[in-house]
Amino acid sequence: MPPHCDSLDGPVVVAARRALRENDVDLVAPYVHADGEQELRQAFELASKARVAGADARQVADRWFFETAVRLHRAGEGASFTGLKPAGLDVGPVIPVAEHSVESGSPDELVDLLCRIVGEQAGRRHARAMRLKENATQDLPAAREYVNALLGLQVWAHGIYKQAVAGG
Repeated sequence: MPPHCDSLDGPVVVAARRALRENDVDLVAPYVHADGEQELRQAFELASKARVAGADARQVADRWFFETAVRLHRAGEGASFTGLKPAGLDVGPVIPVAEHSVESGSPDELVDLLCRIVGEQAGRRHARAMRLKENATQDLPAAREYVNALLGLQVWAHGIYKQAVAGG
């Protein structure tokens, strides 16, 4: 996945900022697996206490709490924490559209984007296999190239299918 959850403008840090601003750790707790909830709550309490010691302490406490929340979130995904990423990273075209679909209440734009991307890729891969099929009987290297393209198309399509029907 793109570095969205690790970034300073990603959903985990956005929720953590809001939690600190509104003094409500439950606003970020859903992003952390149950195994990390106690550590998150302790970090929130410590950060909240430190934030009142001045602007510098507030900045350090906030950053530490963001890092803790993201680290615990990543652990819940079974992924390592490699530090916070800067805001504004390119996360590709799909994540912003997926976020917008939830905000708008309609999946239409997301469905259209995904169908277009899958359609383009399927067409490109299929066309390559068809081009190679024309020469597949010429010699063994041409036949192997065709078989690789054919199987590549099938494996790719199966992978898309498995992702499409996989549970959360």
